[in-house]
Amino acid sequence: MSAETVASATPSRFARKLPGALSSGGLVGALVFVWLSLTPSLLPRGPLFQGVVTGATGALGYGVGVAVVAVAVWLVERPLRRPSNLTLIISSVVAVGISIAVLVWYSSWQRELRSLMGVAGLSWTAYPIIVVISLLIFALLIVGARAARTVARWVSRGLSRILPRRIAAVIAGILVIALTIALLNGVVAEVAMAGLNNIFKSVNDETSADTPQPTSPLRSGGPGSLMSWDSLGKQGRIFVSNGPTETELTAFNHRPAREPIRVYSGLDPETNLQAEAVRAVAELRRTGGFDRAVLAVASTTGTGWVNESTAAGIEYIANGDSAIVGMQYSFLPSWLSFLVDQERARQAGQALFEAVHAEWDALPANHRPKLVLFGESLGSFGGEAAFSSIADMAARTDGVLFVGPTSNNPVWRDVTARRDPRSPEILPIYRDGRTVRFAADAPDLGRPATAWDRPRVVYLQHASDPITWWTPQLLFQKPDWLAEPRGDDVLSSTRWIPVITFLQVSADMAVSIDVPDGHGHVFRADIANAWAAILDLPGWTPADTERLRSVLSGDN
Repeated sequence: MSAETVASATPSRFARKLPGALSSGGLVGALVFVWLSLTPSLLPRGPLFQGVVTGATGALGYGVGVAVVAVAVWLVERPLRRPSNLTLIISSVVAVGISIAVLVWYSSWQRELRSLMGVAGLSWTAYPIIVVISLLIFALLIVGARAARTVARWVSRGLSRILPRRIAAVIAGILVIALTIALLNGVVAEVAMAGLNNIFKSVNDETSADTPQPTSPLRSGGPGSLMSWDSLGKQGRIFVSNGPTETELTAFNHRPAREPIRVYSGLDPETNLQAEAVRAVAELRRTGGFDRAVLAVASTTGTGWVNESTAAGIEYIANGDSAIVGMQYSFLPSWLSFLVDQERARQAGQALFEAVHAEWDALPANHRPKLVLFGESLGSFGGEAAFSSIADMAARTDGVLFVGPTSNNPVWRDVTARRDPRSPEILPIYRDGRTVRFAADAPDLGRPATAWDRPRVVYLQHASDPITWWTPQLLFQKPDWLAEPRGDDVLSSTRWIPVITFLQVSADMAVSIDVPDGHGHVFRADIANAWAAILDLPGWTPADTERLRSVLSGDN
């Protein structure tokens, strides 16, 4: 019996009328998977991404349903009997009833999660949009799968002239799958990446009126700078144009402040990363960065972005007696760099820190600034690349702050896996918290209630941040963070479902910054507490930290 006969062995009247005679078994599988796609995950989902998840899982469910019918027919060695009209009516009523119940539940948990995070609720128009997008995605994937099947049959017919029919069918299937993967990883990927690089390079060249060229020699791109203004790239220009002014710092700390130093090296495709790092150190030397009280190495994300809250937090606490140096290594946004360009992020993070550390280490011990390192998201991945362990970080820095780490961060992953017994994956305790601590909000920095030595390492991470918890293992392996009690901003009804959870968290990544501070991948106010704990500068008080929280969160 052919695959087509198996796939459509028991079509309902409704299925017969659909294009390509969709399989009844496939439609049942699709419907079940659609229901599963509407279950809770980490973040509120808008209609666009819910539609994508539902359409993709529906197509997957269709394939599973077709496969189940095929196996059943093969086992009983005859076509399955067509269900009676009464059975079809009852099944349809049950399906509609369950679908309505699932949609009501979907609306309920969305409302609960949005209220928990302070996000506006869905309007009634979201639901028809979800349906339309789901159907479009479902149709595209089914058409693609059927096109691949048609090619496989064509190849199989050719091979069957010299091979047994079933062996020819298996070889044809393998060849089509291999060819598809090769095309996606090769030609398609190459063309797509070239196009994306051109697009994002154009974005990188943009200059906004909100980012005027600095007039201070203490900023890259300003008077006497070794870097031209145009060479800094969009994110570099934003970085050196922003930050608290000397006047603002003086008003905040009630004592005369210094103008902070910000150094940045933009991406030059003709220059290797090591040369870029050397150039950044030369610029740091020119501005007097090694003579400041605090010297911070910023490990950037793909486009060279630096979280302004993280940079400004240092400058407020140091009252401007600080220097920050960053370096761009890609034109691609962080999520895309994470997928295709992790090695370059690792090389850049290592190159910049090693270059700065070598210069810093050559200074007399009593004339060195505090050397700290920070990075967010892919920046934390790159920042970790210079170190083999937490002990290595403590040995070669005066403190480290990594915000929203990715699941690929090797040191983070190792420490989390070897956390102290009974400490949860979302907030692990490692070796009694003597050097490194994990925090979702400020009070967590006090966990455990034991001595916290110096230097200090802090990981800020939210239980609802898909950037931290996304991993391919979600496909078929239940993570500890869904086996243990949920985080404060994750619904207790969130469950791990093979494959489905992977797709849901993948979609959550795309909306990870579309939530308020303290949730998802948005970190602002708690950065104040983290830096206060790490830097420990004289004269800084808990009251100052509270005031800084308001500044960083934009409340002041």
